[in-house]
Amino acid sequence: MHKPGDTMDTGAIHERLQRAGYVPDEGLASVLWLAEAIERPLLLEGDAGVGKTSVAGAYANATGRRLVRLQCYEGLDLQQAVYEWNYGRQLLAIRRHETGAAQGLADDHALFQRDFLLERPLLQAITSPAPCVLLIDEIDRADEAFEAYLLEVLAEYQITVPEIGTLKAKTIPLVLVTSNGTRELSDALRRRCLYHFLDYPDLAREMEIVKTTLPDASMRLVKEAVALIHRLRKEDLQKVPGIAETLDWIRALHKLEWRALPEDAEMILRTLACVLKTKDDRWQVTSETGDRLRSAASP
Repeated sequence: MHKPGDTMDTGAIHERLQRAGYVPDEGLASVLWLAEAIERPLLLEGDAGVGKTSVAGAYANATGRRLVRLQCYEGLDLQQAVYEWNYGRQLLAIRRHETGAAQGLADDHALFQRDFLLERPLLQAITSPAPCVLLIDEIDRADEAFEAYLLEVLAEYQITVPEIGTLKAKTIPLVLVTSNGTRELSDALRRRCLYHFLDYPDLAREMEIVKTTLPDASMRLVKEAVALIHRLRKEDLQKVPGIAETLDWIRALHKLEWRALPEDAEMILRTLACVLKTKDDRWQVTSETGDRLRSAASP
């Protein structure tokens, strides 16, 4: 918790994230500070591949916290996300009670105690004895009913288990909710969160990201490859390459011992399996496209 009179020390957050291998912009560092200071969830929106998920892992590493991740998908329900009863253990307890090998099952309510509860990611984060980082990844893939269920968790940091009651957080987790924008999120969810839109990094920051991750790669190679990626993102592609694709490509080029992009566009095209991820995008980027992008990316 921050004390009255504290200033927004975003420099410390920026430095800690960089040490953990993540290069944030000033806006992201500021909103992370605010999320910690006022104990509010943070909604990160942006295209796939801009590094939203990586923020949670980097922040957990930077602060020494455990990362608890809930990957959302269509059809996600409470049994996968929150909790379920350990029916096998309950059945075993009933049998032990019937044979006289165990006591304490005087009525049906005895079967619904914490000992028989299997904790899934949301309940794990709420009951964690030490502060953790809770990542609710790609919330836009889950349905609206599950999104509505999350409101109690995000607003009160508590979970209601009908058979037991309300379980309140022992410590307040840092909650990061990510969305790729595949569907519109409810106003109720947005009101409960701070908000930050994570865009593709500018040229200088993406070069810094690459150099932080791949320090042995040639500076000229990094500069030319990142410049080409930035121009490629302006093409009419089905799937715009993200930061992960940039890193994979430059890692491959470095493995090939290239210290700069080759003049031959065909040589570049052979490595673009790291970058272009659909058939139409691969067919669209021809040798002529490679020549144009290569010459434009040259210093």
